[in-house]
Amino acid sequence: MKHWPTLRPGAGATVTPHDRDRAPQDPYTGPVTVGTTAVRRQAVGQGEPFLLGRHAVLVPVKAFAQAKRRLGAALGDAEREALVRAMAEQVLAAAAPLPVAVVCDDNDVAVWARSHGALVVWEPGRGLNGAVEEGVERLAAMGVVQVTVAHGDLPLATDIGSIEPFDGITLAPDRQGNGTNVIRLPVRHGFQFSYGPGSFERHLRECERLGMAARILRTPGLAFDVDWPADLGWHE
Repeated sequence: MKHWPTLRPGAGATVTPHDRDRAPQDPYTGPVTVGTTAVRRQAVGQGEPFLLGRHAVLVPVKAFAQAKRRLGAALGDAEREALVRAMAEQVLAAAAPLPVAVVCDDNDVAVWARSHGALVVWEPGRGLNGAVEEGVERLAAMGVVQVTVAHGDLPLATDIGSIEPFDGITLAPDRQGNGTNVIRLPVRHGFQFSYGPGSFERHLRECERLGMAARILRTPGLAFDVDWPADLGWHE
């Protein structure tokens, strides 16, 4: 069995049969943390919102046991799950110095996110696009004005939290120019997320629909994601 290393080089979604077979979980009710400071759970719209600052990173994370099943031809379940965790941890580390929120519908992921100092955004049954849209809205309600949405399968990710400001929307495509690995955008402009094959072109068109400038960010660390067994060569 391979032991995946810590991946720090220095420092629309469809519902699959596996998702349908997964037993529904009770809502996550554990404590919420931002950074390393525990704060009181509070529903958005009730009282004063949590204050995260003006910029934050949102990472959608699927249940570790269900994620990246296409890698099953090359990895056993334990190896695959360890890799998924390691990649997600790399993305959270790359988000520094910004606060991070993890949007999920799995209790194990929620506990993992809290253990890494992330805010938990619990959004069951929404699919990837719906979960991200709701996560952005939740962050906006907490005072965030710019959100960077980064997928959790970027093993070489760096500097997600240091993307230069831009008066528009920043899109970081995958290395094929097909998917969208990272999006940095202002909140409350009605941006409609459309992940899945061909999402990069759809997101470009969405920028046009909104009349907002699009900046394309092509860096190896943000372009490289892991979906297929052939992608596993990065660690060798």
